[in-house]
Amino acid sequence: MPRRPRLRLADIPLHLIQRGNNRGDCFFADVDYRVYLEELGDACQANGVALHAYCLMTNHVHLLLTPTDADAPSRVMKRLGQRYVQYVNRSHQRSGTLWEGRFRSCPVDEDSYLLACYRYVELNPVRAGMVADPADHRWSSHRANAFGETSALITPHGILETLGPTAQARRAAYREFFERGMEADRIGEIRDALNGGFALGAEAFQKRVAALTGRRTWRGSPGRPAKRPVGTD
Repeated sequence: MPRRPRLRLADIPLHLIQRGNNRGDCFFADVDYRVYLEELGDACQANGVALHAYCLMTNHVHLLLTPTDADAPSRVMKRLGQRYVQYVNRSHQRSGTLWEGRFRSCPVDEDSYLLACYRYVELNPVRAGMVADPADHRWSSHRANAFGETSALITPHGILETLGPTAQARRAAYREFFERGMEADRIGEIRDALNGGFALGAEAFQKRVAALTGRRTWRGSPGRPAKRPVGTD
């Protein structure tokens, strides 16, 4: 079955994941992570994309961003695919593809799901058993978002302003939010939306995205569609 076309929208947050080819490694040394982040920052700046959160794992990448135009995420990932892959192949004496053919993504309802996506992205190393605390993973945005560590990459989303009246209060609330962990059903919702290319959010948000894109934005019922009676529209 062919993959669903991506839901492409301007000014709506997007959760994006890209995996290594055959789930193989895409980072082989510390310098690789640094080069990727440098290229990511340049690509986002060149294409009018605000990056809110990221996590670089050994064999995949999570990004949470808001584009100013619908095609900007594809341009960012295309540029990364060219420049970073060229760097890796040259530096590690390899050839061929590094990433899966397509990245996966889903638009995110900022009112009800955006903070959950922040948490999902930055807790990835904890779920994988790599670290006990998300702050211990060097290659994510958590220390910038939770502790105010300086980062030229990160543009905080406005939703973070609702966490408290001052930057210090907002960061404390953000850290507390992570201490609660994540519910299994919420993790499942995020994964389903990413893998299926559906809108992640409340019903009203899904309908709004459907109206903007002219496409169904939620999972349909399994099986073949029922045949319509003859003579009906």
